[in-house]
Amino acid sequence: MIKIDYTSSKAIYEQIYDEITRLILSKALKPDDKLPSVRELAAMTKINPNTIQKAYKVLEFENYIYSVKGRGNFVKSSDDLRILHINKLEEKLFKTIKSLKELGLKNDDISKMVDNILISN
Repeated sequence: MIKIDYTSSKAIYEQIYDEITRLILSKALKPDDKLPSVRELAAMTKINPNTIQKAYKVLEFENYIYSVKGRGNFVKSSDDLRILHINKLEEKLFKTIKSLKELGLKNDDISKMVDNILISN
């Protein structure tokens, strides 16, 4: 379910966040599915419960999940989340293109870069 790369420079809570958002957006986790409790996920992944809790807090803050007191954490509607995620990625793409232009690349050069990426995927 959740893969952690201990050699990555990315913080473990961020990796958990990324993995859960991936599962939600790919619809492996459906709306209103219950996530494992903090302790369950900590035991499954052998990660400190505080780290899991931090990831869950960020997921809730970013509106990927919601919590019900005494019952646990649940997945929000994936259609709304998909739109939210696409908007975030569009913002990242905008910043990347802006950085490339600041480095002196022309629109044609950037378009060729994007075309090469699209062809290779």
